[in-house]
Amino acid sequence: MNETSGLAITLFGEILMVDQLARSRLSKVLPKGMELSHFSVLNHLDRSNIERSPAQLAKTFHLTRGAMTNTLHKLEIAGYVHIRPDWDDARRKMVAISPAGRQARDAALACMAPIINDMVSKLGDDRVRAALPILRELRLKLEEHG
Repeated sequence: MNETSGLAITLFGEILMVDQLARSRLSKVLPKGMELSHFSVLNHLDRSNIERSPAQLAKTFHLTRGAMTNTLHKLEIAGYVHIRPDWDDARRKMVAISPAGRQARDAALACMAPIINDMVSKLGDDRVRAALPILRELRLKLEEHG
């Protein structure tokens, strides 16, 4: 194994461990019944502020359509999203966040914010700012290769 290969393995090992620990920690503080995947979809719909098809959401989150349909079904039952037929193509559906979904997203964010803010504070704003371009570029390169 050469030095670059070892560096790559160490980098991805750290990223995977950070992902696992962050998900575990954040999942524990979410409001009862909410999963991290639910928050992620609600957050995306809230931030984009436009309707999306389940297929578009599945592509955004790199999930199968079935997995996204399952998540959307749970969100619809909770009253967090509205799912309607696409007026232009009756075979498709469109998804929008509901007012209750916005409230649930805000409540989840309020629960997660202290943990996230504490971590950034401990690392320091400058170090986090310096890491973001590298992480963003890595994400974009991974998205290129689907």
